Amino acid sequence: MTQTEGLFNRLANPTRFMSIAAAILPWLTGVTVILFAVGLYLTFFVAPPDYQQGETVKIMFIHVPAAWLAMMGYSLIAVSSIGSLIWRHPLADVSAKTAAPIGAVFTFLALVTGSLWGKPMWGTYWVWDARLTSVLVLLFLYLGLIALWQSIEEPSRAGRAAAILALVGFVNVPIIKFSVDWWNTLHQPASVARLDGPAIHSSILTPLLVMAAAFTCLFFVLHLKAMTTEILRRRVEALRMTQVARAAAE
Repeated sequence: MTQTEGLFNRLANPTRFMSIAAAILPWLTGVTVILFAVGLYLTFFVAPPDYQQGETVKIMFIHVPAAWLAMMGYSLIAVSSIGSLIWRHPLADVSAKTAAPIGAVFTFLALVTGSLWGKPMWGTYWVWDARLTSVLVLLFLYLGLIALWQSIEEPSRAGRAAAILALVGFVNVPIIKFSVDWWNTLHQPASVARLDGPAIHSSILTPLLVMAAAFTCLFFVLHLKAMTTEILRRRVEALRMTQVARAAAE
């Protein structure tokens, strides 16, 4: 057995996972707070206003990380769905289910901040641009997954149905990423993750990366906490069903 397989099997134990999460969460929370403190200082006191956009450019420091995490969250759900359908990992469905509401919030935040940023730049809050429309579709996918988990009472059936929907919907993630390259859109092309290097000055790029790291850490803090809560909820529900079955048998 390889080290990766050994770690995979150890994390398959919900009790062991919860103990690991309990040890990680305080440190990860501390790192998140520090990164936000540094990122907000750089945003408001170091990053200069843009020569065209003025102070509104600072919406970027929320909008861009939120958009990144919207796609990352759905990618995490897709990977967890594979683990649930193929390997029957006991925590894969928990991971996917708890990532959906967090990803939905970041997607909504990306849409709202994008609209606020777009108004002074484009003269309108919304256009049916390829990038904007595909992100809106992503929000609907998140909401559909949440509704599916809520509508099916039996957890394993709900998990399988949600996993299939998540994998089918994952095709939207590369569409979001490459929409600005494939179609003529109002949304600007990629300016950070480029083969020829970032097209943003370091005075803007540095706070952007710090804020992206802060939001990413926040995502995982929320995700780990939500996973432990979901595990406890399922244990309580299983205990309740056992007690009901015993009462019915008496």
